[in-house]
Amino acid sequence: MHGPIEITTTSHLHFVTGTLAQHAVREIVSDLADRHSFEFSIGVMPITVAALMTPQWLIRKLTLPPQSTHLVVPGFCESGLETLAKHVSVPVVLGPNDCRDMAELFGEKREPIDLNRYDIEIIAEINHAPRLAIGQFESMALRLVQDGADRIDIGCDPAKRCDRIADYVRCLVSHGLKVSIDTFDNWEAGVACDAGASLVLSVNSQNRHHAKDWNTEVVAIPDTPTDMDSLDDTIEYLTRHDIPMRLDPILEPIGSGLAASIVRYSVIRQRYPELPMMMGIGNLTELTDVDSAGINMMLLGICQELGIGSVLTTQVINWARSSVRECDHARRLVYAAVGRGIPPKNLSDDLVMLRDRTLNQFSDETLETLAGAIKDNNYRLFAQDGRIHLVSRGLHLDDDDPFRLFENLLSAPISENVDRSHAFYLGYEMAKASIALALGKRYEQDRALRWGFLTSEENLHRLTRTGRHRSRE
Repeated sequence: MHGPIEITTTSHLHFVTGTLAQHAVREIVSDLADRHSFEFSIGVMPITVAALMTPQWLIRKLTLPPQSTHLVVPGFCESGLETLAKHVSVPVVLGPNDCRDMAELFGEKREPIDLNRYDIEIIAEINHAPRLAIGQFESMALRLVQDGADRIDIGCDPAKRCDRIADYVRCLVSHGLKVSIDTFDNWEAGVACDAGASLVLSVNSQNRHHAKDWNTEVVAIPDTPTDMDSLDDTIEYLTRHDIPMRLDPILEPIGSGLAASIVRYSVIRQRYPELPMMMGIGNLTELTDVDSAGINMMLLGICQELGIGSVLTTQVINWARSSVRECDHARRLVYAAVGRGIPPKNLSDDLVMLRDRTLNQFSDETLETLAGAIKDNNYRLFAQDGRIHLVSRGLHLDDDDPFRLFENLLSAPISENVDRSHAFYLGYEMAKASIALALGKRYEQDRALRWGFLTSEENLHRLTRTGRHRSRE
């Protein structure tokens, strides 16, 4: 049976799922049962992902409660469903592939997940802040807050004490911003705290005794990244003197012990479940030759699962220039995912930046038919299968090189239609199409390529006024 389900007040629906989605399924089905007045049970199969189930596998593993009136299986079980239906004594209902669409079985539409909620603080560091003029520093800080930062970290210059550090702190405090100071200079830390800084990065055995004078929260770190005993000692000292703290075992870059450092975060969380934690993620994003969005998403997911309530990020290197905005989007996704026990998939395209979720392609036959059906000389462009296709009245050209494609167009019978305006337009659009082919993105003529939250919509009014081309019939 393919939904919707016909139910009565005596209906008992048994839903089967994998271990990964069990909490989300239970929450969703419980709400549906309250609204539609049916009884239910959840069968958690010994498999992580429900998509890997098959009807034949379920026959061997399934135990159906005797009170069941319907069996609801994941949508991936469609092939071979008749075999399963013969094995059980109740109607088998094919549910959705995604449990969040379960409401459709009852005639409802899927409710969007709220991505406005999060609980991870973003601390954005301005490196070598004292080297900047106050006005430049202020503008940079306000821009970071607009991007999603909750606190601005003033990164001091370890080679030179800043005599005006209080001015930098007061500048931010005057805007109502939360401020942290990143220094091992005890004088700088004390002056910054007096001026309004509410967090000091960082303390270990070398400077923890000064923290008693600052009257503010500190970040406790080990003396060296692998020395957890020193971190324990610093935590004990700070606790004994009633100094508020958050813990950072230090994330190390790839090649210096990344995996081991992530394990240490887990160990420290288990050892001190009551204490706040912070992760400095710039050690990975700034020191890895890869776009930062994916790294930030993974690290924010680890933080959400471990209850690490703050991240310290920088955006100095060009490939990490939008890290604060990436973290802001990521923390919303991981909050929803961890809270619901679901993967952060099909929630938002904001961080799908380099490639696109899906590609819409036409068959060659469809493009040939389109060429035969078009009655005007306007040009339609498509990018698929590694080639750019140009279609117009009675014309279908394609090539993997836009320059050759344009040469072929100039040799075509309708080439007199190509004036300077058309040439510029086609060159611009074919450049977009070439980028889409190279990256595996969707190309839609007269539409901006999608770069997630970095997408810049195109204003094409000047082109549409010419009346010389249309993106589609």
